[in-house]
This record gives sequence, C-alpha cells and structure tokens, in this order.
Amino acid sequence: MADIKQQIFQELSALEEAASRLRGAAVVAGRQTDLEVAILTEQVKNLRDRNKRATDMIDKSLTILKKLK
Repeated sequence: MADIKQQIFQELSALEEAASRLRGAAVVAGRQTDLEVAILTEQVKNLRDRNKRATDMIDKSLTILKKLK
C-alpha cells in the first residue's frame, strides 16, 4: 500500500511539474504574441504614412502636369 501511495505522489509531482512548464510556455507565448502584434502594428502605421506621402506626391505631380498642358 505504501508503494502505491508513493507512486501516486510521484505521478502527482510529475504532473504538477508538467503543468508548471506549460503555464510558463503559455506566458512566454503570450508575451511573444504581444510583441509580434506591436511590431506589426508599427509596420502598418509606417506603411500607411508612406502611402499617404506617396499619394500626396502623386497628386502634386498630376497638378503640375495639368498646369503644364
């Protein structure tokens, strides 16, 4: 009976360690996901800014070309 109890406690301990590792992995994955989202958000913002500047330049170029006609 003592052997069975010891085995149960060992398995519970191993299960607790596995759960702890999984919790740690989930936290790290969450942080990495947050970082990736922040990076992608910044990249999208930069691309939108560049797109707006390019559109403004194209509009100015078209205005100049129309004046030259």
